[in-house]
Amino acid sequence: MEKVELLAPAGDLERLKIAFEYGADAVYLGGENFGMRTAAKNFTIEDIKEGAEFAHERGKRIFVTVNIIPHSDDFEGFEDYIKELDEAGVDALIASDPGVIQIIRDTLPNMELHISTQANTTNYQTANFWYRLGAKRVVVARELSFDEVKEIREHAPEGTDIEAFVHGAMCISYSGRCLISNYMTGRDANRGSCAQSCRWKYNLVEEKRPGEYFPVYEDERGTFFFNSKDLCMIEYIPQIIDAGITSLKIEGRMKTAYYVATVVRAYRMALDEYYKNPQSWKFNPMWLEELKKGSHRHFTTGFFNEKPDEDDQNYASASYVRNYDFVGLVVGDKDENGFFSVEQRNKMVVGDNIEIIGPFTDTMSATIKEMLDEEGNPIEAAPHPRQIVKIKLPDNVGVNFMLRKEIESKNIEE
Repeated sequence: MEKVELLAPAGDLERLKIAFEYGADAVYLGGENFGMRTAAKNFTIEDIKEGAEFAHERGKRIFVTVNIIPHSDDFEGFEDYIKELDEAGVDALIASDPGVIQIIRDTLPNMELHISTQANTTNYQTANFWYRLGAKRVVVARELSFDEVKEIREHAPEGTDIEAFVHGAMCISYSGRCLISNYMTGRDANRGSCAQSCRWKYNLVEEKRPGEYFPVYEDERGTFFFNSKDLCMIEYIPQIIDAGITSLKIEGRMKTAYYVATVVRAYRMALDEYYKNPQSWKFNPMWLEELKKGSHRHFTTGFFNEKPDEDDQNYASASYVRNYDFVGLVVGDKDENGFFSVEQRNKMVVGDNIEIIGPFTDTMSATIKEMLDEEGNPIEAAPHPRQIVKIKLPDNVGVNFMLRKEIESKNIEE
């Protein structure tokens, strides 16, 4: 059985490497130009080359976004840029605009082309159109049901890959084609500069009562009525595969390394369990609990099962829910005294009860009973960002394992 691809976001080299270590088959990323996430750190050409080498050594792939909806002056330097991407070793380019696609076809005829969700592919005729223009893959619009995706699969050419978002933030606008940010702030979401205006709090003002602000419904806090919940489809792995989706895409190029590791790990476990015996696959609630241990909004299944209703909007707050802090990343194997080198990511102290996650392993629990600084001196706390400390951990821990600790549930802005 040919397995589906698990596709993860990568905002920088660390997150790229973490995604692969935790089970992603491919990553998508943005360069410094022509992508939809200019606020992300993004990759230089040198970073992309290093990332491609890291991926290819492991039999993995990287895709680069050039999916803005460009104005005429945005094309300056584009041909030279995609030539550099080709030389850096990228496996595919993700685009949405016909002009961009034509330049890619003319300049790099052998480059694999993926049609971005920004192109709003909602039917098999459109999928066939892109295939005839040389596209290997279409990223279908988020606004489709399982049945609609299956219909595209049944009528699209056999060689067409179908990629779909299965986890992460949803957009209030049709497949991300939004004008709210541009109107409110002058930052064009369709050219990579979204200000997340849909997450703001809004009130109603009546024309003849200027200065009098009313909540859209009875709540003194106002309402976030544009604010969608996050997509989460981990309970529907068999239906995803049955619909003909060949690449399961996780949203989040601006999310943390811990978020990437947590989400990729959970979906990897669910997929691996499916391929052991597809007929007897059962959803394991632990996978969903793992997803909730990363920052998230409340979850929805989007359009896959039925059209969203009022329950799919998060009216009360634009914040993320976070129940765990990512406190450390293992950066060195166990030494002769039994201590692992850990890079601090949030404050941890002796006596903390922690959980440890790693690639292809169950979650482990431990207590920090002793902590040393880099020179081997005992310390009680690690309060400094990125400081290196030494901690005793279970023997099967390795480099890139992550330490987290439970905190009182709180809402955070991200």
